[in-house]
Amino acid sequence: MTNKTMMCDMETGICGEVEDFGMELIDLKKPTKKIDLYYVTDPICSHCWALEPVFRRFMETYGHHVNLHKVMGGLLEKWHDGPIDPANGIYNPADVATHWREVGAHSRMPIDGSLMVDNPVQSSYPASRVFLQIQEMHGSELAVAFLRNVREALFVGNSNISDAVVLQKVVSDLGINGEEMMYLAETDEAQNRLEQDFALARRLGARGFPSLVFVNEEEQGIKLSGVRTFEIYKEALERVLGEKPEPQNPKPLENLLVKDQFLFAREIEEVYSLTKERAESTINELDSAQFEKKEFLGEVYVTRK
Repeated sequence: MTNKTMMCDMETGICGEVEDFGMELIDLKKPTKKIDLYYVTDPICSHCWALEPVFRRFMETYGHHVNLHKVMGGLLEKWHDGPIDPANGIYNPADVATHWREVGAHSRMPIDGSLMVDNPVQSSYPASRVFLQIQEMHGSELAVAFLRNVREALFVGNSNISDAVVLQKVVSDLGINGEEMMYLAETDEAQNRLEQDFALARRLGARGFPSLVFVNEEEQGIKLSGVRTFEIYKEALERVLGEKPEPQNPKPLENLLVKDQFLFAREIEEVYSLTKERAESTINELDSAQFEKKEFLGEVYVTRK
């Protein structure tokens, strides 16, 4: 029995006997086209907190089309005598409290902010270094979870995240050795890693937070600064991708709720395209043995027990 078969080679044009390797499995499914998405942010950025509902919807719908890179931009190294953010009327820590409350009320992602009057965050750099250290040691998924948790601690829990004790607890709650992480995050290596992110943010042309930069394989892209709508981010993705992105359905609400994290009704409204009333009704329908409904500054949120 011969292991030969007759075939004409498409490249050489020569016809004759060739090795027959039997049946070959092939996959004709078109590979998912992806772009790089750089999200320049900072742990104490209130507008980044306000963007959470839209960005969560975008990632739930089109996350399979992007390689996400969260870049620390360095919003506050330390307080000094000059203006910190004159465009928003911020010259000292107490000014931040008013600004944060306004951002929270407008976006319906509420912010307490009162700590900035009597126990202000002194710098966003420590939390930024911790984010990058977790990313280096444990991967992006856990680092992103840390960033969400540290913002919840600051904006909702009114905790000073420049305090090492507070930061260590947020890290420990993720199942990571908090004491070790705090030590590593204060090394020269950690600061160098942060400086590299700052350099990347400058190279991307980011001048404020949040800044989202969509970049394709040809290193051409679109930069969007500030909080935008879901439709605008979708349009940017389509233009950079060079084709219409294929949407995916978001995970069921029960799977979206991560233990020890909050999910505000505003986020549920955005992700599932629900009215405010329907979102709260959906929360009420959750199993009370597993989920707990609460309220903060007039906004409903739910957490997994």
